[in-house]
This record gives sequence, structure tokens and C-alpha cells, in this order.
Amino acid sequence: MNLVRSSGSALLALALALGLSGCDVDLGLGSASASEDSTGADVQDANDGPLATKVLDTLSVKGRAASTGYSREEFGSAWKDVDQNGCDQRNDVLKRDLTGEKFRDGTKECVVISGTLEDRYTGETIEFSKERASEIQIDHVVALQNAWVTGAFQWTEEKRTEFANDPLNLLAADGPANSSKGAGDAATWLPSNKSFRCDYVARQIAVKSKYGNWVTSGEKKAISGILESCPEQKVPTSGAVPAPEGDAPADKNADAESDNGDAETPGAFCSSEGEKAKDSDGDTLTCSTKGDDDRARWRSAG
Repeated sequence: MNLVRSSGSALLALALALGLSGCDVDLGLGSASASEDSTGADVQDANDGPLATKVLDTLSVKGRAASTGYSREEFGSAWKDVDQNGCDQRNDVLKRDLTGEKFRDGTKECVVISGTLEDRYTGETIEFSKERASEIQIDHVVALQNAWVTGAFQWTEEKRTEFANDPLNLLAADGPANSSKGAGDAATWLPSNKSFRCDYVARQIAVKSKYGNWVTSGEKKAISGILESCPEQKVPTSGAVPAPEGDAPADKNADAESDNGDAETPGAFCSSEGEKAKDSDGDTLTCSTKGDDDRARWRSAG
């Protein structure tokens, strides 16, 4: 497995060098190595690629294409057994992301029927059971519809199916949080758990770089804003995921902001329109859009 990760890192480094010189790049990581990581990778080595800021700069910046023709079926049926281990990708991801999981008898440890998720999106602990399966969903980190409008409409069905089942692009997540995200990109939705935002956007960068998707100008600006607090953040090169606690990059402004608690900065991007917060002076801010700026930001009432 270390050999797989080392090879992936080398390929990403090569892709980065080519991308900075203006060439089209194909990371060439393939689904096989990612699928291996979906069932047994060391999560502590999840982010082992080049700097996220560098890879972000290799992505093309364009406007969204039309959603015409998009449907979930364009990305193949859900869920595939892409690594041919006898388990579909949904259950592989549950097995990867949950702890204390139990399996249905006679399924070769495939069908997860219970377990505990330390949810990266909300920071909450969620107990999973088949009777309450909707409480934990498998999120496409780069949403399928977002992928469609940033290049996937041009792909073959085979490539779209690989994208939809790639562990690099899959995370078990709180169901309501995943539903609120919809097809949003980083300019319109971010996890409420701020300690995971650097890992989250780094994974989006990795996915888009691997498959050749572009980003919008607003999306790139939002991602860059997140990475300002974690300039050493690296992109993942496999389907491994970072540990949910104690693994987030330190905020370089944490000490300066400690007296302000959870104060927000006017003009900074936010994730849930209508949400309220306070700035460092104690004034109320609202998460909202305004005029031609369709990106949700913290704005003062005045």
C-alpha cells in the first residue's frame, strides 16, 4: 500500500509540473489504487500529495456549462462494485469511515448494518443502523451535477461511472448536511465543521485535477480563501480519509482570534443562507447573497 501511495504522489507531482507549464494533465491514478485504499488504507497518510494551492492553480477557470442532459443515470447505476471485492461502493465507504461496524451474516463483511460515524461535516457523532440509514449518506465531494457542468457532460459513460464510484470522491456524511449541500461547490456550501474545511476543499481540488474538471472564478476564490488558513495543506492521492479529530491544520490566526470565540469576518464566505453570527465587535451578521454576487457571504444588516 505504501508503494501505491508513493506512486500516486509521484504522479501528482509530475502532473503539477506539467500543469504549471500549461499542458493538459491526466493524473492517471486510476480506480484500482483508490479502491484498494477504500478498504484498508492508513487514514493518517490521507493527504500526501503536493500543496493544494499549487494544484488549484493548475485547474482551468471557466463558467459553468448548462445542466442540459444531466441526470444521475448519466453516471451509471448506484452503487458499483468497482474493485470487485464482492461489496458495492456504498458499503465499502461505510466500512472505511465508520468504527465498530457490524455486518449482515453471510455477506462476506459487506453489508454494514451498524456502526459509529464521527461526522467530518458537522463534527457530530452519529450512530448508524439499517433502520435509520438515511441519517448517514454517501456524499460525492464533487457533486455529480457540479461535475457535469464543469466538464463531465463531455465524458464517456465509463469515465462518469468511475468518477461516481471513486473512493477519492466519496465520504460518509450526516444526511441533512449532505442534502443541504445539493450540487453546491465551495462558493455556495462548506461543512459547518470549520476544522474539516481545509481537508474538504483539498479533496475537491484532487478530484477535479484527477478527472480534468474546471472551477468557476467564484469557486476558486472561495477555495483560496479557505486555504489561506492552512497554506501547507496537501491534496490526497488516494481514497484514504483523514482522521476526524486532531488532524486539521492549525489556523495561523488562531491565537489572535482566541478572544473573539467564533466571531466571523464581514465579507467572508459562508455556507447556509439565513444563518446568523457575530463579528469581532459583537455586531450581528447574516449569511446572504446580494446583487450580482450570488455567493453567500457574512454581511451586516446595514
